[in-house]
Amino acid sequence: MCLAIPAIVIELDEPNLAVIEIGGVRKQVSLMLVDDVVVGDYVLVHAGFAIDKVDEAEAQKTMDLLQELARLEQEAGFDEIH
Repeated sequence: MCLAIPAIVIELDEPNLAVIEIGGVRKQVSLMLVDDVVVGDYVLVHAGFAIDKVDEAEAQKTMDLLQELARLEQEAGFDEIH
């Protein structure tokens, strides 16, 4: 199963590279698979590549769901190391 995470583009580097931010963490990703990305766009990121552009509302819905999942896992004790 593959999981792509929404992230905001905060900086454009070389022609096919961007710096994105996910939950306060910044990372450089490839833009080779997505056209016409500008600073402020939201992209889906998988394995170091932006694979699609998404609108802000859709990105926020996904981020909210991922945060809720993390909260539920923490409450259930799945984040503990045994």
